[in-house]
Amino acid sequence: MGYRLGVDVGGTFTDLLLFDETTGAFWRHKTPSTPHDSSEGILTGVTAICEKASVDPKEIEYFLHGTTVATNAVLEGKGARVGLITTDGYRHVLQIARSYVPGGLAGWIIWPKPTPLAALEDTVTVGGRMDAAGKEVRPLDEASVRTALLKLKDQGVEAITVSLINAYVNGSHEARIGEMAREMMQDIPVSLSHEVLPEMQEYERTLTTVANAAVRPVVGRYVSSLRDKLAASGMNGKLSLLRSDGGLMSAQKAEEQPVNILMSGPAGGVTGALWVGKNAGIRNILTLDVGGTSTDVALIENLEPRRQRTTEVGHLSVRASALDVKTVGAGGGSIAYVPELTKALRVGPQSAGAVPGPVAYGKGGELPTVTDANVVLGYLPENLLGGSFKLDREGAKRAVQTIADALGIDLMAAARGIIDIVNENMFGALRMISVQQGYDPRHFALMGFGGAGPLHVNAVARLMSSWPAVSPVSPGVLCALGDATTRMRTETARSFSRLATQTDAAELIAVLKDMAEQTRAELRADGLADASIESEFEVDVRYAGQAFEVPLTITAEVLERDGIDGIIKRFDEEHLRLFTFNMDTPHEIVNLRAVALGQALDLPAAELPKGDGNPIGAKMRDHTLWMDGKEQAAVIYDRAKLRQGDVIPGPAIVIEMDSTTLIETGCVAVVDRVGNILINLA
Repeated sequence: MGYRLGVDVGGTFTDLLLFDETTGAFWRHKTPSTPHDSSEGILTGVTAICEKASVDPKEIEYFLHGTTVATNAVLEGKGARVGLITTDGYRHVLQIARSYVPGGLAGWIIWPKPTPLAALEDTVTVGGRMDAAGKEVRPLDEASVRTALLKLKDQGVEAITVSLINAYVNGSHEARIGEMAREMMQDIPVSLSHEVLPEMQEYERTLTTVANAAVRPVVGRYVSSLRDKLAASGMNGKLSLLRSDGGLMSAQKAEEQPVNILMSGPAGGVTGALWVGKNAGIRNILTLDVGGTSTDVALIENLEPRRQRTTEVGHLSVRASALDVKTVGAGGGSIAYVPELTKALRVGPQSAGAVPGPVAYGKGGELPTVTDANVVLGYLPENLLGGSFKLDREGAKRAVQTIADALGIDLMAAARGIIDIVNENMFGALRMISVQQGYDPRHFALMGFGGAGPLHVNAVARLMSSWPAVSPVSPGVLCALGDATTRMRTETARSFSRLATQTDAAELIAVLKDMAEQTRAELRADGLADASIESEFEVDVRYAGQAFEVPLTITAEVLERDGIDGIIKRFDEEHLRLFTFNMDTPHEIVNLRAVALGQALDLPAAELPKGDGNPIGAKMRDHTLWMDGKEQAAVIYDRAKLRQGDVIPGPAIVIEMDSTTLIETGCVAVVDRVGNILINLA
């Protein structure tokens, strides 16, 4: 056994966590992100953490990475120029799109329709046709294919998408066009819809494949550059990237199907929270991942994170499995301002980011941020990152004073107002993934992580009535821990489209087992032993005639035991929870998916020595902070010196290398067996 390195690149900091698989020992490091080329920040962090651990980069066997490269390419409109090849008569598939318009009443009046990822002038059609059963109606017109490819080549497209009508049941025409495209345009990546998403619904299949093509060159350049730089540093370990659904995929697979890593960044926090929950005995968790730029929230029920069948990035919604993570522009770097028109305080979504960062960082920032407000209130002591990072409190005061002056209030009230607004923004996001999905937040613990999560988790837990508020061990690098401890995952999909009353369970099981073998073969090709691979199945069910499906996870054993009736019962229960009603309409089984999972890493958390309940040994100094409208005496503790069973009454601050935990007045914290800080109302 060797070393595993988890690396998570955020908008402000790049987090690294290195651990020894043999002893369970781990080292952590944070370094400022380098937005112009995130691999630079990664290499800086790798060098630093290897020196800290006295480990040669050659000893690292696995480099496990969560990245926002694909996400940013979509958000910033920096994807490749895509040429789309489709069937005669379907040239406007992306322009017609779906009729759903976001927004409230009259939203259509002001909603600017997003520009399709493949422009109409770069969309061409070819002759040939499959019917809905996959039978060839008209043979592929190869002359029209050559004409189409020459046109796209002359127009300078950087990636090709092939999405033909009914290709999800028979992809032979697409495969032939792919062969011809590779012959005529050798250096241009080709994405085929029957490989990326073999499901019905032409628009969703086409859009997903076009999105895959758009980010392929960007992700390909990033992965190959990172691989070369790691090799130059002496690291030859296996490079894997985190998928949007919380599993890992090989770098090669990520280059071919990058649509599956569009939400790679936020997924790491959820997988890290799962590891903490297993070790702490907490099964129902709401996650609060607060970084420098944004906050990501998710729901975990019975140690199973909620997944969804769509990945949403900005206006783009593609059909690819992802953890159900909601993101709001509320982070430590979120900028506070008072608009001239309304004279009402606003916080975010604009962020000071890594460059120049909050004023308190002393790197040239001039605009007041959430971090500056925390510094002014005394919630963030002046020393960060183990004393290597000094905060400029006077600079933060000057910045926040501009808000106070604009509002005509005192400095502390302005700072607290900034914190209250950003907490409400986080509260709103958490309601979206709990109350609005039919879950009672009082049945969940709230886990705060990321650099700023533990600073806000106590206050947000009050708003949510979700107790305990949990500050996990190494909260600042929990996303990197999630990257390092999750397992390989791959899936395949197939449309089924049959009424449940006309479906035979044995036939369904046979199809699913065939799909399972396909996914297991993929993981075997990545070097996993067959005995270590688990298979799961997902079935999308809806009421006949509806356009909305509910995905259900099911095992072959349950299907064999309960048959089709078991699926229908599960669907009715989930539909009732989501929508509060059921219908007498017949059920339709729409899509099938097989998921293959590698072996989970059984990494136990280290147990802390037992204490007598008194945290005096960890006390660093007395402190003063502003809370509940007045100055209050507080105590600052060193987390590294806390013992299990220690009880910390609020107000108090617990500091560590990568994060700071705030325990509010009227609350009390207890350190659990493995070092998590559990905060409850006193």
